[in-house]
Amino acid sequence: QVQLVESGGGLVQAGGSLRLSCAAAGRTLSIYRMGWFRQAPGKEREFVAAITWSTGSTYYADSVKGRFTISRDTAKNTVSLQMNSLKPEDTAVYYCAAARFGSTYYSDSQYDYWGEGTQVTGSS
Repeated sequence: QVQLVESGGGLVQAGGSLRLSCAAAGRTLSIYRMGWFRQAPGKEREFVAAITWSTGSTYYADSVKGRFTISRDTAKNTVSLQMNSLKPEDTAVYYCAAARFGSTYYSDSQYDYWGEGTQVTGSS
């Protein structure tokens, strides 16, 4: 059992930056990989970024590569998503997720635990 809580969402002008954080609690030793997904109204939930806990290997969607950076703090059991050069197309609810085993990192069905989400709005 793992609980995830996101924070740091908000409204920012296009070109601006936000930093999201996700705190994990519970049986955190079971986490193999953590990721960020986002969902805009009327659209499917889509992969944004992921990080393998033990190695720190990172993965990014093409749409955010070069603009977003995912990182982890193993001592605090937190992951962060630094979002730079935000675009209106980045507007969505962002969800933190955790997987218990190695899997397809970009597929939301491979993740076992989910936060409740935090709103990110990139205004034009």
